[in-house]
Amino acid sequence: MNSKLHAVCDGEGRPIVMMLTEGQMSDHKGAVLLFDALPNAKELLGDKGYDSDWFRAALTARGITPCIPPKSNRKVQYRYDKATYKKRHLVENLFAKIKDWRRIHTRYDRCAHTFMSAICIAATVIFWLNQ
Repeated sequence: MNSKLHAVCDGEGRPIVMMLTEGQMSDHKGAVLLFDALPNAKELLGDKGYDSDWFRAALTARGITPCIPPKSNRKVQYRYDKATYKKRHLVENLFAKIKDWRRIHTRYDRCAHTFMSAICIAATVIFWLNQ
């Protein structure tokens, strides 16, 4: 019963697209499933888990500048804008607010679809109250 939540957020940290994958799946493989749902954007902020050559190339082909720090074991160390990357705390705040809900933090739900429903309800309530 392990799962990973992927989220695409706008510039203010509000979720646009959320997806639940199995916990063993790496982040950049989960990005394949989210790639078609990506909105038009100038930049994409991601953590080191999304650092892969094909993902960077696919983003560049769509006209999106990747702002992803390279993994430490990478032979080619890509440059990224550190000032822009500091805005990633908005995404981390999203996950922190969602995990404040006990039902989500402790994963009471056994079924993935029920768990994802609880996540969607929590995200809706959190951002409706903060408008």
